[in-house]
Amino acid sequence: MRNLILTLALVCGFITANAQNTAGDWYVGTGDIANVAWTEWSVSPTIGYGVMDNLMIGCSVAQADSTVDMDIDFHARYFVKGYFAYLATDGLSTEGMSFGAGKMFTFHNDNVFVDPKIIYNTGDKTTNLTLGFGLKF
Repeated sequence: MRNLILTLALVCGFITANAQNTAGDWYVGTGDIANVAWTEWSVSPTIGYGVMDNLMIGCSVAQADSTVDMDIDFHARYFVKGYFAYLATDGLSTEGMSFGAGKMFTFHNDNVFVDPKIIYNTGDKTTNLTLGFGLKF
Protein backbone atom coordinates (compact mmCIF):
# COMPACT_ATOMS: atom_id res chain seq x y z
CA MET A 1 0.00 0.00 0.00
CA ARG A 2 2.81 2.42 0.85
CA ASN A 3 4.48 1.74 -2.50
CA LEU A 4 1.22 2.63 -4.24
CA ILE A 5 0.96 5.89 -2.29
CA LEU A 6 4.57 6.86 -2.98
CA THR A 7 4.19 6.03 -6.67
CA LEU A 8 1.02 8.16 -6.83
CA ALA A 9 2.83 11.03 -5.14
CA LEU A 10 5.74 10.85 -7.59
CA VAL A 11 3.45 10.71 -10.61
CA CYS A 12 1.49 13.69 -9.28
CA GLY A 13 4.73 15.58 -8.84
CA PHE A 14 5.61 15.19 -12.50
CA ILE A 15 2.25 16.34 -13.85
CA THR A 16 1.39 19.21 -11.53
CA ALA A 17 2.73 22.58 -10.51
CA ASN A 18 3.30 23.82 -6.99
CA ALA A 19 0.14 24.85 -5.21
CA GLN A 20 -0.37 28.56 -4.70
CA ASN A 21 -1.54 29.10 -1.12
CA THR A 22 -2.87 32.56 -0.48
CA ALA A 23 -4.96 34.29 2.14
CA GLY A 24 -8.66 33.70 1.63
CA ASP A 25 -8.36 30.21 0.10
CA TRP A 26 -10.75 27.57 1.44
CA TYR A 27 -9.77 23.89 1.61
CA VAL A 28 -12.41 21.16 1.86
CA GLY A 29 -11.36 17.53 1.84
CA THR A 30 -10.66 14.35 3.69
CA GLY A 31 -8.29 13.35 6.41
CA ASP A 32 -6.16 10.24 6.00
CA ILE A 33 -7.32 7.65 3.46
CA ALA A 34 -4.17 5.51 3.67
CA ASN A 35 -3.66 2.45 5.90
CA VAL A 36 -7.41 1.87 6.22
CA ALA A 37 -9.00 -1.46 5.34
CA TRP A 38 -11.75 -1.25 2.72
CA THR A 39 -14.25 -2.55 5.29
CA GLU A 40 -13.31 0.13 7.83
CA TRP A 41 -13.45 3.28 5.68
CA SER A 42 -15.11 6.25 7.27
CA VAL A 43 -15.53 9.83 6.19
CA SER A 44 -13.38 12.36 8.03
CA PRO A 45 -14.32 15.76 6.59
CA THR A 46 -11.70 18.46 6.87
CA ILE A 47 -12.01 22.19 6.30
CA GLY A 48 -9.28 24.81 6.29
CA TYR A 49 -8.86 28.50 5.60
CA GLY A 50 -5.83 30.48 4.42
CA VAL A 51 -5.54 33.11 7.15
CA MET A 52 -2.52 34.66 5.43
CA ASP A 53 -0.25 33.79 2.53
CA ASN A 54 1.33 30.36 3.12
CA LEU A 55 -0.56 29.68 6.40
CA MET A 56 -3.69 27.56 6.56
CA ILE A 57 -5.56 26.60 9.74
CA GLY A 58 -8.42 24.14 9.91
CA CYS A 59 -10.23 21.35 11.68
CA SER A 60 -11.46 17.86 10.95
CA VAL A 61 -14.28 15.78 12.37
CA ALA A 62 -14.01 12.02 12.84
CA GLN A 63 -16.20 9.32 14.33
CA ALA A 64 -15.12 5.68 14.07
CA ASP A 65 -18.65 4.36 14.64
CA SER A 66 -21.87 5.22 16.48
CA THR A 67 -20.58 3.83 19.79
CA VAL A 68 -17.83 6.44 20.26
CA ASP A 69 -17.90 10.20 20.61
CA MET A 70 -17.11 12.48 17.70
CA ASP A 71 -13.55 13.88 17.64
CA ILE A 72 -12.76 17.40 16.47
CA ASP A 73 -9.10 17.92 15.66
CA PHE A 74 -7.39 21.21 14.83
CA HIS A 75 -4.46 21.60 12.46
CA ALA A 76 -2.23 24.15 10.78
CA ARG A 77 0.00 24.06 7.71
CA TYR A 78 2.77 26.44 6.79
CA PHE A 79 3.73 26.28 3.11
CA VAL A 80 7.23 26.84 1.70
CA LYS A 81 7.83 26.32 -2.05
CA GLY A 82 5.01 23.79 -2.43
CA TYR A 83 5.93 21.81 0.69
CA PHE A 84 4.31 22.27 4.08
CA ALA A 85 5.02 21.77 7.76
CA TYR A 86 2.06 20.26 9.59
CA LEU A 87 0.94 20.54 13.23
CA ALA A 88 -2.25 19.03 14.67
CA THR A 89 -3.88 18.60 18.05
CA ASP A 90 -6.28 15.95 19.29
CA GLY A 91 -9.18 18.20 20.16
CA LEU A 92 -8.02 20.93 22.51
CA SER A 93 -5.47 18.64 24.17
CA THR A 94 -1.76 18.98 23.45
CA GLU A 95 -1.01 15.47 24.76
CA GLY A 96 -1.66 13.78 21.43
CA MET A 97 -0.07 16.36 19.14
CA SER A 98 1.09 15.38 15.69
CA PHE A 99 3.64 17.10 13.51
CA GLY A 100 5.07 16.36 10.12
CA ALA A 101 5.73 17.48 6.58
CA GLY A 102 4.18 16.95 3.19
CA LYS A 103 3.57 18.32 -0.28
CA MET A 104 0.33 19.50 -1.82
CA PHE A 105 -0.18 18.55 -5.46
CA THR A 106 -2.90 20.38 -7.36
CA PHE A 107 -4.87 19.51 -10.48
CA HIS A 108 -7.54 21.12 -12.62
CA ASN A 109 -6.62 24.82 -12.36
CA ASP A 110 -5.35 24.41 -8.77
CA ASN A 111 -8.86 23.46 -7.56
CA VAL A 112 -8.30 19.76 -6.74
CA PHE A 113 -5.50 18.64 -4.46
CA VAL A 114 -3.77 15.52 -3.14
CA ASP A 115 -1.56 15.90 -0.09
CA PRO A 116 0.70 13.02 0.97
CA LYS A 117 2.43 13.66 4.28
CA ILE A 118 4.51 11.93 6.92
CA ILE A 119 3.31 12.52 10.47
CA TYR A 120 4.74 11.74 13.90
CA ASN A 121 2.18 11.40 16.72
CA THR A 122 3.61 12.29 20.14
CA GLY A 123 0.86 10.47 22.06
CA ASP A 124 1.15 7.12 20.27
CA LYS A 125 4.84 7.64 19.43
CA THR A 126 4.18 6.45 15.88
CA THR A 127 5.18 7.71 12.46
CA ASN A 128 2.67 7.31 9.63
CA LEU A 129 2.44 8.07 5.93
CA THR A 130 -0.96 9.62 5.24
CA LEU A 131 -2.83 10.72 2.14
CA GLY A 132 -5.65 13.23 1.87
CA PHE A 133 -7.46 14.86 -1.04
CA GLY A 134 -9.99 17.58 -1.59
CA LEU A 135 -11.00 20.85 -3.24
CA LYS A 136 -9.47 24.31 -2.94
CA PHE A 137 -11.38 27.45 -3.83
